[in-house]
Amino acid sequence: QVQLVESGGGLVQAGGSLRLSCVASGRTFRGMGWFRQAPGKEREFVAAISWPAGNTVYTDSVKGRFTISRENAKNTLYLQMNSLKPEDTAVYYCALHWTGRASVDVAEYVTWGQGTQVTVSS
Repeated sequence: QVQLVESGGGLVQAGGSLRLSCVASGRTFRGMGWFRQAPGKEREFVAAISWPAGNTVYTDSVKGRFTISRENAKNTLYLQMNSLKPEDTAVYYCALHWTGRASVDVAEYVTWGQGTQVTVSS
């Protein structure tokens, strides 16, 4: 069973940047995604990347600001977040899909990390 560990969260001012990392304990020859959950809200899709093509998909609110990527040799998934806004504040989770697809459906992801907090101040 692959385990996922996120890091890179923190407190940043609006307009700033953060890069989240998600290290897997083993090979992840499947699609992976980033999700986020703000207090009192449901977990929502942020970005996903397929395997092996590396096709990406983003939720509209982060297009042009966030970039998802993966470094397969290091079993690591990244989320580069630029031009951060207060509404990006949430716990961010990485997840592993059960196939190679880049899916927006939270129910299709079978393995989750513990999450990392991102707080954007205005």
